[in-house]
Amino acid sequence: MTPLRIAYVINSLEGGGAALPVPAIVRVLQDAGAEVRIFALLRRDGRALAPMLDAGLDVTIREGRDADHFAAARWLRREVRAWGATHLWTSLSRATILGLLVGPSLDLPVIAWQHNAFLKPWNRRLMRLLKSRAALWVADSRSVADLTVERLGVAPDKLVTWPIYFADPAMPEARPWSPGEQLRLGSLGRLHPAKGYDVLIAALARLRAEGFVPPVPFTIAIAGEGAQAERLRAAMREAGITELSLAGYTETPRAFLSDLHLYLQPSRAEGFCIAAHEALTAGLPVIGGRVGEMPHSIIPGETGWLVEPGDVASLADALREALADPSRLAAMGRAARTDMLTRFSKASFTATGEDIIARIRAECPGVATGTGTH
Repeated sequence: MTPLRIAYVINSLEGGGAALPVPAIVRVLQDAGAEVRIFALLRRDGRALAPMLDAGLDVTIREGRDADHFAAARWLRREVRAWGATHLWTSLSRATILGLLVGPSLDLPVIAWQHNAFLKPWNRRLMRLLKSRAALWVADSRSVADLTVERLGVAPDKLVTWPIYFADPAMPEARPWSPGEQLRLGSLGRLHPAKGYDVLIAALARLRAEGFVPPVPFTIAIAGEGAQAERLRAAMREAGITELSLAGYTETPRAFLSDLHLYLQPSRAEGFCIAAHEALTAGLPVIGGRVGEMPHSIIPGETGWLVEPGDVASLADALREALADPSRLAAMGRAARTDMLTRFSKASFTATGEDIIARIRAECPGVATGTGTH
């Protein structure tokens, strides 16, 4: 049997998003008999590098820029050929487009891993044009699988779904709210319009204008960085919102979640949304946008609330209901944790990855040396 040497190509080593689950994914591929090396097209903030190195991953990093696509393609072709890859596994738009260009030139099958809930128009056109170059497409959720078929025209028989997440039983469980205690709400995410934090500010302003006074004081902390920070701060000042703070990037997201009583993810667009699933696993009810995988994972009235994306009134209504009776949050959180541990078990995560490797061996045998013929 030809050994699998998978060149796992990622856009960058930026913290958050698709890079953080890479160690868990690679471990499954390795345990199934594949040798894997990470090829990062950019370093960016480099926050994802330490977890990869801690997991013992082999990482090759290109020093370059976002827009130097020809240089990036030449680098990728040179590096994966020198390493002797038999397959390319790509993640996110830039890596996938370059992989679909480079892989066939080296006679390497390309497995295109999709987590994008939204694509720039040019990237969408390119990926649709190049889609047949992929030997297999892998979606990180049901919602992204549907979008991959709809937007890119990928045939369902060339697409498999591998949820990007498994619920860790060792996840610290959030401590229940106690009467007399301040209620703590929070969110993990980039300060980007897709996350809907401007909608959250508007919803808080709406509740104030309507004269709603919650029975207990509350605070909201958003742990994240991004270009929208100053705009959000200006909106908070203008609306007189003092309960909300921008806490900056956190190196300890699990500790952040375990200190909350309610999690907020008022997104306009999402793929799988790992943060919301981590919060559910931590035993937190979640108020989440009806986007991405959240409609499949949040059970309204039992483990949280679903709100319409970008809808201030919908989010305000959910906040009013949650804040009006904080005593119910602990039971909802326990139900959320139980549901996550059942639905997203590590055994299921591993089995799906093993099935994908078996399919790759059967349908995408690759070449032994990765030297190519073109």
